[in-house]
Amino acid sequence: MIYGYARVSTATQGRDGNGLEEQENALRAQGCEVIITEAYTGKTMARPKFQALLEQLQPHDTLVVCKLDRFARTTIEGVQTIRDLFDRGIRVHILNMGVIEDTLTGNLILTILLAFAEYERGMIVERTQTGKAIARQSPEFRDGRPKKYSPTQLKLALELLGAGKSYKQVQMLTGISKSTLMREKR
Repeated sequence: MIYGYARVSTATQGRDGNGLEEQENALRAQGCEVIITEAYTGKTMARPKFQALLEQLQPHDTLVVCKLDRFARTTIEGVQTIRDLFDRGIRVHILNMGVIEDTLTGNLILTILLAFAEYERGMIVERTQTGKAIARQSPEFRDGRPKKYSPTQLKLALELLGAGKSYKQVQMLTGISKSTLMREKR
C-alpha cells in the first residue's frame, strides 16, 4: 500500500504550497491509496493521526510526505522514526527529495536535511520572540487576544443596562454576551 501523510500546523495554514489541499493533490498524483491529514504542530512526533498511521504501516508499504518539514522538525526524532520504518521494511518517499534510501549516503542526506528543518523551526521561534519583544515596547501593546468590543461599544451597553434594560435585552441589541456585560459592570 502507498500511504500519504499531509500536515499543517494550524487549520488556516496554506501558504507556500503547504496547505492541506495542495499536499493532498500532490500525494494523490503520486498514487497514494490512503491519505491521512492532520492539523497539528510539527514540533512533536506525538501527533495522534501520524502515530496511528505509523502503527498501521506494514512491510513493503510506502509512506509518502510532500516535504520533510511536514514529517519531522527535529533531527533526532525524524532520524529515529525513519530508521524504525526502515527496520520494519517500509519505504519512505519525501516528494521534494525523492525516495529515502536505507544506505549510508541516504542516512547522511536525511540527517543533514532534518538538521536544517530543526534549524529553520528554531529561527522561526527566535524571530517570533524578537518581534514580540519589539512590540512590547509600544505603549499601545496588549499581550493576548485583541479585545472583541471597543470601549465605546462597552460604554453604550453599560448605559443601556443603567437605563433599565435587562441583560438579555442589551445582549440582543449589542451582541455582547451577558458574561462580558457582567464583567464590565464590575
